[in-house]
Amino acid sequence: MADKKKKMAAALAGVNAYMLQEEEAAYQAQLAAQAAARAAVAVPPLWALAGRQDIMTYRRMVQLKAF
Repeated sequence: MADKKKKMAAALAGVNAYMLQEEEAAYQAQLAAQAAARAAVAVPPLWALAGRQDIMTYRRMVQLKAF
């Protein structure tokens, strides 16, 4: 009887350990996906923004026939 209980306890401990490993792997994958999402939403460099602003200002001046 005690032998069956020991076997059952060992089996349940193994299943529990496996489930914890799977849960940890899923959590790590979620963290990696969040980090990738943050990296994808990067702000463009300031020089690119400044150049784009200059182009828009020039176009506005041309439309107003400032030249």
